[in-house]
Amino acid sequence: MLPTLCVLFPALAWVTSQKIVTQTPSVQTEPGRTVSLDCNIAKDESNYVSWYKQIPQAAPQFVLRFYYTGSSPDKYGENFSSARFTSKASTSIDYQLIISKVEVGDSAVYYCQTRDGSTVVFGQGTKLFVTDASAPAPVLTLFPPSSEELKSNKATLVCVVSDMPTGFADVSWLVDSKAVSSGVTTGSAEQQTNKKFRLSSFLTIERSEWEKDKDVTCQVSSASKTASKKLKKSECIV
Repeated sequence: MLPTLCVLFPALAWVTSQKIVTQTPSVQTEPGRTVSLDCNIAKDESNYVSWYKQIPQAAPQFVLRFYYTGSSPDKYGENFSSARFTSKASTSIDYQLIISKVEVGDSAVYYCQTRDGSTVVFGQGTKLFVTDASAPAPVLTLFPPSSEELKSNKATLVCVVSDMPTGFADVSWLVDSKAVSSGVTTGSAEQQTNKKFRLSSFLTIERSEWEKDKDVTCQVSSASKTASKKLKKSECIV
């Protein structure tokens, strides 16, 4: 029986081993296509190669297990089947996870895993972005600084992004149409009950900047869709 993994893989990425498993950093595709994710295991030690899927802030899901001499995967995880997921190997060290008829919900980080002796070794993961032009743009809500915080001469605006089709997004802030990076903190996405994702981003500026009634904009791009929300002090109800 395969072990259940209940931790996030970044914590496992620091396992020291002479074997280095390498993966393509990212792949972008569109719904309905077939995509292949590559993994090089450096050397063949007659061990299986397993694949795991991880969406932000969720436990990894076992996808399948394969050995290069086989004609097909010998094990599948729950909710994964040969109808859309399979694997092959072009050599004894070069493996591919193949996903057919990809969906937006397939967007995730995919990790390949093997062994170096008795040590479990993971690749750094491949981010799969499935972009859908017909998907609706994410919903943004922009909150002004609190009156309590303004007493400390700081002003933090909060941008809540919800209903993103995937857990990956690029968030940017602008003040009077000029991009800013200082004072920006963006959290990881979390899955909503409707299977879409949400995250929060924060911009902290000087109170004096807020008092000048400058336009502050939160802009988000996710799954090829971009949305923005603008706010300034004069628009806030005192």
